[in-house]
Amino acid sequence: MKLALSVLALWAALACGAAAQPVAGARCIAPAKPGGGFDLTCQLLGRMLLDSGQIARPLPIVYQPGGIGALAFKSSVTQRPADGQALVAFSSGTLLNLAQGRFGPYDAHSVRWLAGLGMDYGVIAVREDAPYRTLGDLVQALRAEPARVVFGGGGSIGSQDWMKAALLAKAAGVSHKEMRFVAFEGGGEALASLIGGHVQVVPGDAAEVGRQLEQGAPLRVLAVLAARRLPGRWARTPTAREQGLDIEWPILRGLYLGPKVSEQDWRHWASLLERAMPDPAAARALEQFGLQPAALMGAALEASVQRQMEGYRRLARDFGVAR
Repeated sequence: MKLALSVLALWAALACGAAAQPVAGARCIAPAKPGGGFDLTCQLLGRMLLDSGQIARPLPIVYQPGGIGALAFKSSVTQRPADGQALVAFSSGTLLNLAQGRFGPYDAHSVRWLAGLGMDYGVIAVREDAPYRTLGDLVQALRAEPARVVFGGGGSIGSQDWMKAALLAKAAGVSHKEMRFVAFEGGGEALASLIGGHVQVVPGDAAEVGRQLEQGAPLRVLAVLAARRLPGRWARTPTAREQGLDIEWPILRGLYLGPKVSEQDWRHWASLLERAMPDPAAARALEQFGLQPAALMGAALEASVQRQMEGYRRLARDFGVAR
């Protein structure tokens, strides 16, 4: 009798869509220090799954900085290739590095892409007390004395923050070889340096900068690098295009798994996300984290990854940073 009641209780819980407990050892790996875009992606994942009722307790976040994603990528391939409980955050910056061969012998086929959760966009940020009130002011300063404008960003030469700075310099008629760029391990460190007055400009990401603004950081955003103005917080912030510079930098944020993860484990997470993404809670989470909707899985995600990497290879060749 007790067994029958237990079976009925379990059936009822499943029928009602009761939240599942995360599998032991399940975690989201952020390939950088806390405070950057990878951290944000892991937080978003946990919030989407929790608020939509797919899991009953928060998903732990494990930070693994190193090479702007390179260490986490290598670890997924060589140390935990079959670990179906290790979801790793990626961004378009990850794809940019892969396109340039910065992850050693590994490429886009070395892991299993799980999902694209949301779309972010580049921004040009300065301190609130900076002399630059508009993007045009910054462009004039670059043209006058390129060496006096110090950019800071996550990653070294060829990274996505470096690329944003190089595109801005090019639009200003200045060679990217003349610009000064200070490399940091992630966007969080770069913004901390900007706030501290050690660099003058951070070509960062809207979601990261938005969170800093929410915390009272003394920052000013000169432009959003999107095709059109973003809603919400950024509705009053002009795009670079509106200010005469044809620069866009969309950033896909998502997750991947190791290359030998079982179909059962991959399907487990895919199913949770397939149920979570259409839920109104997901839309609220995206808004909370400052991202735009971009639910991508399966063939659509694979196509997006390949399309972005092709564009990044061309860009790397144009700036002479292809390997």
